[in-house]
Amino acid sequence: MHEEFSTILHVDMDAFFASVEERDNPTLKGKPVVVGMGVRGVVSAANYEARKFGIHSAMPIGQARRLAPHAIFLPVNHERYSEVSQHVMEIFRSVSPYVEPLSLDEAFIDVTGARRLLGTGREIGQLIRKRVLDSQGITCSVGIASNKFIAKLASARCKPNGMLEIAPDRILEFLHPLPVKAIWGVGPKTNEELQKLGLRTVADIANTPRNTLIRALGEVSGTSLYELAWGRDYRDVEPEEIDKSISAAETFETDIEDQEIILREFLRLTEKATARMRSKDMSARTISIKVRFADFKTISRSKTFALPMSGTKEVFEVAKSLFISLKLDRARIRLVGVGLEGLMDGVDGPEQLELGERDKGWREATAAIDKASARFGQGSVRPARLIDGSTPENES
Repeated sequence: MHEEFSTILHVDMDAFFASVEERDNPTLKGKPVVVGMGVRGVVSAANYEARKFGIHSAMPIGQARRLAPHAIFLPVNHERYSEVSQHVMEIFRSVSPYVEPLSLDEAFIDVTGARRLLGTGREIGQLIRKRVLDSQGITCSVGIASNKFIAKLASARCKPNGMLEIAPDRILEFLHPLPVKAIWGVGPKTNEELQKLGLRTVADIANTPRNTLIRALGEVSGTSLYELAWGRDYRDVEPEEIDKSISAAETFETDIEDQEIILREFLRLTEKATARMRSKDMSARTISIKVRFADFKTISRSKTFALPMSGTKEVFEVAKSLFISLKLDRARIRLVGVGLEGLMDGVDGPEQLELGERDKGWREATAAIDKASARFGQGSVRPARLIDGSTPENES
């Protein structure tokens, strides 16, 4: 009977960024480690020693320092974490081709078809944990269930370095005592609405008529919550092979009003994002910007083109025009970001043969810059506008 169900794993690395730092520097072991720096930065990761002091991801660095002034604070090393993540994902794919990465440190794996060759879900989960530990020197937690929703809940409840399987006939026993915020899609606002209705556990939601939930939360949210409260999740594991977007953002140490400084930062972020895109041999049709003000209000603007682009100069000109069109004279800005979307294979895209053709010389110059960066290091050749500008610390 059990064989009729799918077997889905949710694998979540334990305090991933901090674990990589500890592995690379064993003197950190046993000490509270926080990844994230800068006066205006936020915590990207905290190991379990740091979490004992109440530190958690997305917490402002200043608050984390007050909670544990003796903790070790380290800068975020995205390149290193991405490298380790690639090795981990390769281990996942060695078990099953059906791997859906959610981020650098977690993924769903559908191992239904691998059971005949590799054994039960528990045996496959144990195999993955051993391979990750042996090859990368870090630990992970594995949730096993017949669908994605329950598998993810299971992994969260066996951390760190654990494994938990929820059999199909035990789903409601496991699920119903949990608080409503355990359900996907229940953020602070929805949680507040559910509390007003007197719904505090998943069982409370399951025992509420579907139409009552729809009236309170809307058709989509009400229906989704009702189905999930009964442990029903029909989504497949969907392998993602191609990036849907590439972005770069920066939180300033202090709020900035100077438009020249802000445009310089847009240029730096554009340089970073387009270089990453070109390294994947891709180009973008949609360019977007994000601006967050001192009061945390955030706005975004985007522009889509018939032909894709990949050059730093042409992308920056779009980002610059989007920002200038906002007419934010004297506005105090906390964060800016650049996004590249509608990604397509190929750096150059189709040849532009119409009035206003993009300058092909800039493409050749960009290619030369990429080659120099690959040989001498990122930033060895930079736009003149960036040379006299200071580089902010906490990049995301």
